[in-house]
Amino acid sequence: MKNLPKIVLIGAGNVATHLSQALYENGIQVLQIFSRNLQKATELALQINAQPTNDLSKITDKGTIYIIAVHDDAIREVAEQLAYLKGEKRLFVHTSGATPSTVFKGVFKNYGVFYPLQTFSIDRKANFQNIPICTHTKKKNRIKILEELAQRISPKTYKINDQQRATLHVAAVFVNNFSNHLFHIGEQICEDGNVDFDILRPLIQETTAKVQSNRPIEMQTGPAKRGDVKTIQRHLDYLKDQSHFKDIYELLTANISKTYQ
Repeated sequence: MKNLPKIVLIGAGNVATHLSQALYENGIQVLQIFSRNLQKATELALQINAQPTNDLSKITDKGTIYIIAVHDDAIREVAEQLAYLKGEKRLFVHTSGATPSTVFKGVFKNYGVFYPLQTFSIDRKANFQNIPICTHTKKKNRIKILEELAQRISPKTYKINDQQRATLHVAAVFVNNFSNHLFHIGEQICEDGNVDFDILRPLIQETTAKVQSNRPIEMQTGPAKRGDVKTIQRHLDYLKDQSHFKDIYELLTANISKTYQ
């Protein structure tokens, strides 16, 4: 990038923390970090040599890209409070997978999305070399700057419009949030039966490893796929006193059976 953009980051949560660190490590200047909690803003700003603030009315006008990394429900509200910064040279983006870029419509002229598709936790280092970044803006003269920014921190960059990103986000909930909840259920069942959950970790690793190079539908195994009615009934009998798990078992078993019948 000939002229590196100057970033202003609105937010200091999981996404903002990892994203700001990745930008800093790749030579992109983050001018300012905003959080309603000044301590959080200060702690993050110190790590990347930025200015902290907890006042949206004091956001600098020196930025070229303003990244809004807040809860989905707060994006529009924050944008409206930043409306005084609108201008031809500034681009405003959010990091949400579920919120359309049009949440900014009527507030900013130049807007879009900068969406890193990953699950982030504060206490786990994020490797952006393996994180897809999805960019979108309807302004043709602005998409290049977003793409170049994405490529600066990740080799996996994609131009994804609002509808495609909505599709991705629904799919992501299934493969990440729902699967993790199923891991939790498995852990609970183990604990209730006095079995060490660690015994299942190699199975989890192998399951996730398979889908890195194969289609999930080709890797499915288990009693529901085989139509093993007796085994399924034994499982249901085992779960008879745990209706909250039994219902999920029945629902997923029926769906798998229908898929492979």
